[in-house]
Amino acid sequence: MKYQIVFKRKIEKALKALPENIKDLFFILVSDMKESGVLQPGWKNFSKLGNNKYHCHLTYSYVACWELKDNKITIEVYYVGSRENAPY
Repeated sequence: MKYQIVFKRKIEKALKALPENIKDLFFILVSDMKESGVLQPGWKNFSKLGNNKYHCHLTYSYVACWELKDNKITIEVYYVGSRENAPY
C-alpha cells in the first residue's frame, strides 16, 4: 500500500534552513514512509510519541515528527529540525 505524505506549511520554511545532508536524509525518510507507513523502526531513535504520533532522529541533532491522519493512508509531517526545538 502506498501512503500519501503531506506537510504542515512550516515544513517548507524549516527545510530551507536545514543543511543539505539533513534534507537528503529527510527525503529518504519520506520515501520510506510512502512505502511502508508510519512505523519506521530502522531509523535511529524511532518511537511512538502518543496517539498516532511518531518521531525519529535524522542525525544526533536533527529529528522529524509525523502523525497518521484519520483516513489511515495520509501521514502528516509536522516537524523537522533541531531536536532542541522538537515539539515533544
